[in-house]
Order: sequence, then C-alpha cells, then structure tokens
Amino acid sequence: MNNKKISTMMRNGIEWRFSDDEVPYEEALSFMENRVAEINEGKAPECIWLLEHPPLYTAGTSANPSDLIDPERFPVYDAGRGGQYTYHGPGQRIAYVMLDLTKRGRDIRKFVHKLEEWVIQTLATFNITGERRDGRVGIWVDRGMGKEDKIGAIGVRVRKWVTFHGISLNVEPDLSHFNGIVPCGISEHGVTSLQDLGTWITMQEVDSLLMTCFDAVFEEGVEED
Repeated sequence: MNNKKISTMMRNGIEWRFSDDEVPYEEALSFMENRVAEINEGKAPECIWLLEHPPLYTAGTSANPSDLIDPERFPVYDAGRGGQYTYHGPGQRIAYVMLDLTKRGRDIRKFVHKLEEWVIQTLATFNITGERRDGRVGIWVDRGMGKEDKIGAIGVRVRKWVTFHGISLNVEPDLSHFNGIVPCGISEHGVTSLQDLGTWITMQEVDSLLMTCFDAVFEEGVEED
C-alpha cells in the first residue's frame, strides 16, 4: 500500500482500516478486489475501510453518459458497482464494506437496506433525519418547502456473496464539485453535507460514530465461523 497514514483494528471479527491521507481510487479498487478474493478463500477477515479520495467521478453500471456534464473537470473511473455517476473527494468519508453475506443471510436487498440504516442511524446522532426515498438510491434530508438534498450515497457489488464498494457520507466536501455530474441521475434535487447543515465534526469523530452505528445495525444475527 502506498498510503502512509493508515491504522487498523479488529472489532467483532472485522478488520477496520482508517486512512488519514487521500487514497488513490485505483489503489482502493485493487485492495478491494484482492480482499474479496481472500475472504472467499478463507484467507483474510471481513474488512471495512474508512477513507477519502482526491476529487474524482465514478461511473456505475447504470451510468448515462449524458449525466457526465463536465468530463474534463476531474478524473472519471469505471467503478464496477451498481448505480450511476457519483462524486468522491476530500471532506467525504467513504466506507468500503467487504463482508461475507454467506454468514449474513445471503440477502442482497436486506444488505442494502442495512447500509441505508447505517447512514440513517449515524445521522441521527447529530439530530439529522436521514430518509429513504422510493425510486431514489441513497439517503436524503428534507430541507423544507419541497426541497430535498442527498447526504449519503450507496453503491454495492457482490461477488460470490462477498460485498465490496459501500457508502459515502458528505461531511464537509466542496459541494460545487458535484456540479460536473448529475449525481445518481437525479437532477431535480441537490446535495448537502453535515457542514452545510450546521454540524462541524472531525473525521475521527465520524469514524467512531460509524463503528458504533455499524455494530447496532449489522452485528445482530451474524453466524459465527
């Protein structure tokens, strides 16, 4: 790994990785590919990696080329996950989630629902109400007067019942960076962040809350090896 500042810890059988430096997108993809293979082979534990990327756009398997408004603004990567175009960059905490669904029920719809719930419960610790919307992926905040903004994105891939990719939470990104795409193909609504909503918090504090809320959402009913 080229990433200099990275720490790890084991928690309930899952390896948690924390990166302080921005992680190149190719490096994260390579790590996920390798770890998913190792989990399938029984050679490595499940893993959740919390990190930030330099500014970039990613295209999911359903991405519409016309939704890439400014292709020259930042690098564009084919993510291989489900979904459409999204933005990643500084100030956005990403959780790449490599879990074995064989011991978690082999239910992809339930897994995605839990990812949503993970974001919702994390937001609730800030007294922010995150909500699902039918037909719209991600987590949304009602700003009033008919205005809704997206604060969390979700995109997953599953190979042999092991997951990768995951969630992103807008903590304090430059929201203007989203203008180069139609985020997730939805043009009639905007994006927001914890900072935009008046909440100032460090990434370390975000990581701690994400771990606590993950345990509350995911650890019930896990089969032991």
